Amino acid sequence: MNPEQQAAPAATDNNGTSEQGPPPQPGRMVSRSEIQTEKNLAEFLVQMDSYAPIIPEALVDYYLAQAGFECTDVRIKRLLALATQKFISDVATDAFQYNRIRQQASKDKKFYTDRKTVLGMEDLTAALAEYGVNIKKPEYFS
Repeated sequence: MNPEQQAAPAATDNNGTSEQGPPPQPGRMVSRSEIQTEKNLAEFLVQMDSYAPIIPEALVDYYLAQAGFECTDVRIKRLLALATQKFISDVATDAFQYNRIRQQASKDKKFYTDRKTVLGMEDLTAALAEYGVNIKKPEYFS
């Protein structure tokens, strides 16, 4: 047997599965959409290697440790930081929209003056309620 015909053994992880994914099933055809999906996933993972998220890696590590999640793959941590960044961005955008709606409703009143947009608790509470996060103000004791 010449060297070109010999197949190199696939590297395996701790679970004994190959890095190349599960072995192909005999008689199963792979569709173009599956190939394209795998190609897109591979490109995304390569992009995650060079991505620097806004949320610091130390902060992600801290909260992952608090949750009991252990991971050594930097790409996974960056993916979680990206998802967190997206969530915060969506909440801030929704809170801004609630603020604009509230300002439009109070525009008819005489008090209204042009002022800077301020993220208020009532806007933030309404925005987070859409995502299933309920915020209640603590009771005030005097």
